[in-house]
Amino acid sequence: MNLYLMRHANAGMPRGNPALDAKRALIKEGKDQCMLMARVLGALKVQIDVIVSSPLKRALQTAQFVGTELGYEAKVEISPALALGADYADFQQMLAKYADREGVLAVGHNPNVFQFLGRLVSGNGGAAIRMRKGSIARIDMDRHPPLLQWLIDPRSARSIYLSVAKSPRPKTSRK
Repeated sequence: MNLYLMRHANAGMPRGNPALDAKRALIKEGKDQCMLMARVLGALKVQIDVIVSSPLKRALQTAQFVGTELGYEAKVEISPALALGADYADFQQMLAKYADREGVLAVGHNPNVFQFLGRLVSGNGGAAIRMRKGSIARIDMDRHPPLLQWLIDPRSARSIYLSVAKSPRPKTSRK
Protein backbone atom coordinates (compact mmCIF):
# COMPACT_ATOMS: atom_id res chain seq x y z
CA MET A 1 0.00 0.00 0.00
CA ASN A 2 1.06 3.57 -0.68
CA LEU A 3 -0.08 5.80 2.15
CA TYR A 4 -0.47 9.47 1.33
CA LEU A 5 -0.51 11.21 4.69
CA MET A 6 -1.75 14.80 4.47
CA ARG A 7 -2.03 17.59 6.98
CA HIS A 8 -5.21 19.63 6.51
CA ALA A 9 -4.86 22.89 4.59
CA ASN A 10 -4.93 26.37 6.12
CA ALA A 11 -8.01 27.10 8.22
CA GLY A 12 -6.87 30.36 9.78
CA MET A 13 -6.32 30.96 13.47
CA PRO A 14 -7.33 28.31 16.03
CA ARG A 15 -10.23 29.12 18.32
CA GLY A 16 -9.99 28.81 22.09
CA ASN A 17 -13.26 26.92 22.41
CA PRO A 18 -12.71 23.28 21.26
CA ALA A 19 -16.33 22.93 20.04
CA LEU A 20 -16.00 26.03 17.85
CA ASP A 21 -12.50 25.04 16.74
CA ALA A 22 -13.80 21.67 15.48
CA LYS A 23 -16.11 23.59 13.11
CA ARG A 24 -13.34 25.83 11.74
CA ALA A 25 -13.46 25.84 7.95
CA LEU A 26 -10.72 26.33 5.38
CA ILE A 27 -9.89 29.88 4.38
CA LYS A 28 -9.27 30.90 0.75
CA GLU A 29 -5.54 30.15 1.06
CA GLY A 30 -6.39 26.67 2.34
CA LYS A 31 -8.70 25.99 -0.60
CA ASP A 32 -5.94 27.13 -2.96
CA GLN A 33 -3.51 24.77 -1.19
CA CYS A 34 -5.94 21.89 -1.75
CA MET A 35 -6.19 22.59 -5.48
CA LEU A 36 -2.42 22.95 -5.84
CA MET A 37 -1.66 19.73 -3.96
CA ALA A 38 -4.32 17.83 -5.92
CA ARG A 39 -2.68 19.02 -9.15
CA VAL A 40 0.68 17.78 -7.81
CA LEU A 41 -0.83 14.38 -7.04
CA GLY A 42 -2.39 14.30 -10.49
CA ALA A 43 0.92 15.21 -12.15
CA LEU A 44 2.60 12.40 -10.21
CA LYS A 45 -0.11 10.00 -11.49
CA VAL A 46 -1.11 9.04 -7.95
CA GLN A 47 -3.89 6.45 -7.73
CA ILE A 48 -6.16 6.85 -4.70
CA ASP A 49 -8.50 3.97 -3.79
CA VAL A 50 -9.85 5.45 -0.58
CA ILE A 51 -9.76 8.80 1.19
CA VAL A 52 -10.01 8.84 4.97
CA SER A 53 -10.36 12.02 7.02
CA SER A 54 -10.48 13.28 10.56
CA PRO A 55 -14.04 14.21 11.54
CA LEU A 56 -13.07 17.89 12.01
CA LYS A 57 -14.43 20.23 9.34
CA ARG A 58 -11.08 21.59 8.09
CA ALA A 59 -9.67 18.09 7.49
CA LEU A 60 -12.88 16.85 5.89
CA GLN A 61 -12.97 19.86 3.57
CA THR A 62 -9.32 19.27 2.63
CA ALA A 63 -10.06 15.62 1.82
CA GLN A 64 -13.15 16.53 -0.21
CA PHE A 65 -11.46 19.30 -2.22
CA VAL A 66 -8.43 17.15 -3.05
CA GLY A 67 -10.65 14.16 -3.87
CA THR A 68 -12.90 16.19 -6.15
CA GLU A 69 -9.92 17.64 -8.02
CA LEU A 70 -8.48 14.12 -8.47
CA GLY A 71 -11.78 12.77 -9.79
CA TYR A 72 -12.38 10.59 -6.72
CA GLU A 73 -16.07 9.67 -6.82
CA ALA A 74 -16.59 7.64 -3.64
CA LYS A 75 -17.54 9.17 -0.30
CA VAL A 76 -14.72 10.36 1.97
CA GLU A 77 -14.58 8.03 4.97
CA ILE A 78 -14.29 9.51 8.44
CA SER A 79 -12.03 8.01 11.09
CA PRO A 80 -11.49 9.13 14.69
CA ALA A 81 -7.97 7.65 14.31
CA LEU A 82 -7.07 10.87 12.44
CA ALA A 83 -8.76 13.28 14.89
CA LEU A 84 -6.94 15.47 17.36
CA GLY A 85 -5.93 13.40 20.36
CA ALA A 86 -5.93 10.08 18.49
CA ASP A 87 -3.14 7.73 19.44
CA TYR A 88 -0.77 5.68 17.34
CA ALA A 89 -2.55 2.38 18.15
CA ASP A 90 -5.80 3.79 16.69
CA PHE A 91 -3.88 4.96 13.62
CA GLN A 92 -2.35 1.49 13.14
CA GLN A 93 -5.80 -0.13 13.37
CA MET A 94 -7.07 2.27 10.71
CA LEU A 95 -4.13 1.36 8.45
CA ALA A 96 -4.84 -2.36 8.97
CA LYS A 97 -8.45 -1.79 7.86
CA TYR A 98 -7.24 -0.45 4.50
CA ALA A 99 -4.19 -2.72 4.08
CA ASP A 100 -5.72 -4.36 0.99
CA ARG A 101 -5.92 -1.01 -0.83
CA GLU A 102 -3.22 0.20 -3.21
CA GLY A 103 -3.46 3.94 -2.47
CA VAL A 104 -4.85 5.52 0.70
CA LEU A 105 -5.04 9.28 1.30
CA ALA A 106 -5.36 10.03 5.03
CA VAL A 107 -6.01 13.64 6.11
CA GLY A 108 -5.39 14.70 9.70
CA HIS A 109 -3.87 17.27 12.03
CA ASN A 110 -0.60 18.17 13.66
CA PRO A 111 0.90 17.10 16.00
CA ASN A 112 -0.62 13.66 15.29
CA VAL A 113 0.28 13.53 11.59
CA PHE A 114 3.98 14.25 11.95
CA GLN A 115 4.23 12.02 15.04
CA PHE A 116 2.55 9.14 13.18
CA LEU A 117 4.84 9.73 10.20
CA GLY A 118 7.91 9.74 12.43
CA ARG A 119 6.90 6.51 14.13
CA LEU A 120 6.09 4.81 10.83
CA VAL A 121 9.45 5.52 9.22
CA SER A 122 11.68 5.21 12.28
CA GLY A 123 9.89 2.42 14.11
CA ASN A 124 10.43 4.05 17.50
CA GLY A 125 9.09 7.57 17.13
CA GLY A 126 12.53 9.12 17.18
CA ALA A 127 12.09 10.92 13.87
CA ALA A 128 10.68 14.43 13.86
CA ILE A 129 9.34 15.33 10.42
CA ARG A 130 7.78 18.75 9.99
CA MET A 131 4.59 18.94 7.95
CA ARG A 132 3.29 22.37 7.04
CA LYS A 133 -0.42 22.90 6.43
CA GLY A 134 -1.41 21.13 3.21
CA SER A 135 1.72 18.95 3.09
CA ILE A 136 1.54 15.41 1.72
CA ALA A 137 3.94 12.56 2.45
CA ARG A 138 4.08 9.33 0.44
CA ILE A 139 4.98 6.28 2.49
CA ASP A 140 5.56 2.83 0.99
CA MET A 141 3.88 0.62 3.59
CA ASP A 142 5.05 -2.60 1.91
CA ARG A 143 8.63 -1.95 3.09
CA HIS A 144 9.78 -2.85 6.61
CA PRO A 145 10.12 -0.36 8.15
CA PRO A 146 7.84 1.71 5.92
CA LEU A 147 9.78 3.98 3.59
CA LEU A 148 9.16 7.71 3.25
CA GLN A 149 9.38 8.24 -0.51
CA TRP A 150 8.66 11.96 -0.61
CA LEU A 151 7.22 14.88 1.31
CA ILE A 152 5.88 17.92 -0.54
CA ASP A 153 4.48 21.05 1.02
CA PRO A 154 2.44 23.73 -0.79
CA ARG A 155 5.33 26.22 -0.68
CA SER A 156 7.67 23.86 -2.50
CA ALA A 157 4.96 22.80 -4.93
CA ARG A 158 4.18 26.43 -5.77
CA SER A 159 7.88 27.22 -6.31
CA ILE A 160 8.31 24.24 -8.61
CA TYR A 161 5.14 25.06 -10.51
CA LEU A 162 6.22 28.67 -11.05
CA SER A 163 9.72 27.69 -12.15
CA VAL A 164 8.36 25.15 -14.65
CA ALA A 165 5.71 27.57 -15.94
CA LYS A 166 8.41 30.05 -16.92
CA SER A 167 10.38 29.39 -20.06
CA PRO A 168 14.00 28.51 -19.27
CA ARG A 169 15.21 30.46 -22.32
CA PRO A 170 14.38 33.97 -23.42
CA LYS A 171 12.31 34.21 -26.55
CA THR A 172 14.26 35.01 -29.67
CA SER A 173 12.89 36.46 -32.83
CA ARG A 174 12.89 34.32 -35.97
CA LYS A 175 14.18 35.96 -39.10
